[in-house]
Amino acid sequence: MEVHYLSYPHHLLENEQYEAYSLAIGFFDGVHRGHQAVIQEALDKGKELNIRTAVMTFDPHPSLVLGRSKEQVFYITPIEQKIEILKGLNVDTLFVVRFTSDFAKLTPSQFVDSFIKKANVKHVTAGFDFTFGAFGKGTMKEMEQLSNGEYTVSVVDKQVLSDDKISSTRIRAELKTGNIEEVKELLGRPFMLTGVVIHGDKRGRTIDFPTANVQPTEGQFIPSTGVYAVKICVQEKWYNGVCNVGYKPTFNNPEDKKLSIEVHIINFDQSIYGEEVVIHWYSRIRSEQKFNGINELKEQIGKDKEEAINYFKKSE
Repeated sequence: MEVHYLSYPHHLLENEQYEAYSLAIGFFDGVHRGHQAVIQEALDKGKELNIRTAVMTFDPHPSLVLGRSKEQVFYITPIEQKIEILKGLNVDTLFVVRFTSDFAKLTPSQFVDSFIKKANVKHVTAGFDFTFGAFGKGTMKEMEQLSNGEYTVSVVDKQVLSDDKISSTRIRAELKTGNIEEVKELLGRPFMLTGVVIHGDKRGRTIDFPTANVQPTEGQFIPSTGVYAVKICVQEKWYNGVCNVGYKPTFNNPEDKKLSIEVHIINFDQSIYGEEVVIHWYSRIRSEQKFNGINELKEQIGKDKEEAINYFKKSE
């Protein structure tokens, strides 16, 4: 998959001659099942028209540029992760448009002229609620009106699961409650988090449950505190594990609000400090809790480990 980074005002599109494209357009945070339906429609149109398929997304999140969020924005899929997922969907080309204050001022007509027509797009596909241009005034109906016959348009209807819309907002809400099984259904794959193994307090070794202390890649959404059955990829090999997200209340002062992500990797005994790892989240085992001493904690962790082992046995 080719990746092109575009900005406005830009020169890249002026100098490049692009093949004809069937284009799926949207922010696509999560690349969830709703987004996948949009991308699949673009792929189908590409085959029908015998042209290549492209995806256009935007970075960073518009709320960061427009000042709509006073809090840090966390992504379900940061841009690097989004690129990797799209590679697996048989997309030919990805356009990553830099979302800036100047870009946000473009009228719908200016956006279409600069980023649709100049990219040699012959068909545009988006979700029913996609908007574009300054203040989001451009709708898909206007996208069609602005084509002047140069491209055609498809609009993908709302995708639902359990009678509710599949959306990035819904996925974030489920992550906040730790409902990782529902997140898996909405995404069509396990939730993924990347990071680097760093030195922790090494307390896990003293209770016979050594853990990998994972520092997540900046900007990723982290699931609610609790204990989870996970798989972790270390040096290109996958292992089952138990992951604790939380503040370690058994040992730490309640006022200490430093969040940690620790994975006990089952049947694994190697030093992996500095390694980049990928965690796939499958099932929430329990909430984080404070125990009355180390022995009670060890007993519970042993039960958590068994529950994770049994979960993966059943799912194999």
